[in-house]
Amino acid sequence: MTAGWERRRVLVTGAGGFIGSHLVERLVALGAPTRAFVEYDSRGSWGWLDDSPVKDAVEVHAGDVRDRDSVHTAMRGIDVVFHLAALIAIPYSYAAPNSYVQTNVEGTLNVLLAAREAGVGRVVHTSTSEVYGTARRVPIDEEHPLQAQSPYAASKIGADKLAEAFAASYDLAVVTLRPFNTYGPRQSMRAVIPTIITQCLAGDVVRLGNLHPTRDLNFVSDTVEGFVLAAVAARAPGQVINVGSGRETSIGELATLIAKTVGREIRIETDPQRLRPAASEVERLLADNRRALDLLGWRPQVTLEDGLAMTVDWVREHLTTYRVGTYAV
Repeated sequence: MTAGWERRRVLVTGAGGFIGSHLVERLVALGAPTRAFVEYDSRGSWGWLDDSPVKDAVEVHAGDVRDRDSVHTAMRGIDVVFHLAALIAIPYSYAAPNSYVQTNVEGTLNVLLAAREAGVGRVVHTSTSEVYGTARRVPIDEEHPLQAQSPYAASKIGADKLAEAFAASYDLAVVTLRPFNTYGPRQSMRAVIPTIITQCLAGDVVRLGNLHPTRDLNFVSDTVEGFVLAAVAARAPGQVINVGSGRETSIGELATLIAKTVGREIRIETDPQRLRPAASEVERLLADNRRALDLLGWRPQVTLEDGLAMTVDWVREHLTTYRVGTYAV
């Protein structure tokens, strides 16, 4: 699916993050002239793009989505915007909710305003399955009620509603992609899968929070392909589209599966630091991905077992230099 990408000038916000860096690499492989918007760092770091093989093939714009002028400058001459920049750590959102409003809500507003002013052809906005809260019904389709069970989720609902409003009010071609639980190489150590893998590699005790919540786990290359398809699908503008595997796995089952992949027998202990406030815990997530198939022709290609094996291999290789990023999705 390379036809036409060499004529689409693209901007990726959050390009130095987990999903963003994989997306940048995919776009470069497709031949798209790519501008990477990365969080300004006085040390000159581009996040995960620092070590990327495509680093010299992209134009880097360092800035902050909270800064209107920075975003407007980055948007000039762009045809397609992939907006991934966000604060994502749920536990920190309890301590600093205003930071999440500034980055996730006001930052998204800056992106939408700049895209409208620049005459951008399409904006692919990144949502999250966290906006659904604990499932009232499964599988979760896009019409499921939105329930903010953390300040992070509330900020993402606000951002999603801005995207919806701009699509309706200004005839801006906005697609809201709603990934479920993406995992794979480069994911922050704060996330559950890297946490389990590193503990399994270190010993036979794995300390986790609640083992009962279920998640729909999607390998990063599948999530990235959802973004690519959302940028070109004719019927996608104005739509919210789930990207998830359609498979439900509990945290306890996940730990057992990862231990098997690593080749270790483990004992699971409760870590109070990893427990969410009771009312804030999202107990169940399972995607209905039929709209993604219908509108995008998207379906997951990587099984959980294969994806975990690739992720374990990557963590093993990078264990001593594993970095933790804040601006990622």
